[in-house]
Amino acid sequence: MWWRSSRLPLLLLFSFLTLSVGRAAGSGFRICSYNLQNFNLKKAASYRLIHTLTRVVSRCDICLLQDVIDSDGKAIQTLLSSLNRYDDDYSYRSVSSKGLGKSPDDMQQYVFLYRTQTVSVMDQYQYKSKQSFVREPFVVQFQGNSTAIKKFILVPLHTDPAQAIQEIDRLYDVFEEVSKKWNNKNVMFLGDFHASCAYVTRTDKKKIRLFTNSNFSWLIGDKVDTTVNDETNCAYDRIVVYGKPFLKAIMPFSAKVYNFAKELKLSKTKVLEVSDHFPVEVRLKSSALLLQATPLPILLAVSAVVQSFLSALFARRSDKYQ
Repeated sequence: MWWRSSRLPLLLLFSFLTLSVGRAAGSGFRICSYNLQNFNLKKAASYRLIHTLTRVVSRCDICLLQDVIDSDGKAIQTLLSSLNRYDDDYSYRSVSSKGLGKSPDDMQQYVFLYRTQTVSVMDQYQYKSKQSFVREPFVVQFQGNSTAIKKFILVPLHTDPAQAIQEIDRLYDVFEEVSKKWNNKNVMFLGDFHASCAYVTRTDKKKIRLFTNSNFSWLIGDKVDTTVNDETNCAYDRIVVYGKPFLKAIMPFSAKVYNFAKELKLSKTKVLEVSDHFPVEVRLKSSALLLQATPLPILLAVSAVVQSFLSALFARRSDKYQ
């Protein structure tokens, strides 16, 4: 009986560690990208739309919003207020570009929403080559509190459809500039690239350095549909990372489209109120000890400790009765 009573706490500890590893393996730091299709104060005035958008964005540690038309910041502030009321565990802030575009009637902003408990903004930079882009990337360097890669750079792009090939290719020039600026090659590109269907064909990829250079990994595949309408089946929205270190910091198979119509059981009408795009997302691994190793080695190590402890108890108990 003494052996059983001694073993029980250890078995409970072992079970707890097993469950903890399982939970940790399924978690991660989520980065999202969403084309909001003309998100302005009129859209933000819709309670139903903001509630839906809040449920979508609250899943993300960082969420890039594109096609935001909000020069006075009131639309984004409405969304931030909703987010901060919705989730008591996190508080959210934003960092935004100025209006970018080729005409006063179409000045869009890039906006990053982020959880202050899990990530912080290290620096920001507005790329300035207007000859290269209609909406030049607004680049932000973040630092995750518990991500496997601490500092990483996010480069957003919402291409002009007519110039999608050229603009995606010129992201390589942005990469060279910002990686040198911050001495950091952990760079992720994300946004509505229009990188599919008629805008970018298989032949066109030969003209794009982010495709031809094997150091760049496209995490959202060509056959993925990132659009809401049944009439389209195109991988417009993409996530691309540079280098093996950053790629290894990505949780396998975590890059995907978030079809919140299915997940939240919403009608297509409600989804289209927000946008005709679905968000795309990817998760980064945690730097926590339980995530630095794979679950099996951890469990084997714990098992070895338990067996060693029990063996010591057996030995002491045997000596006592000899």
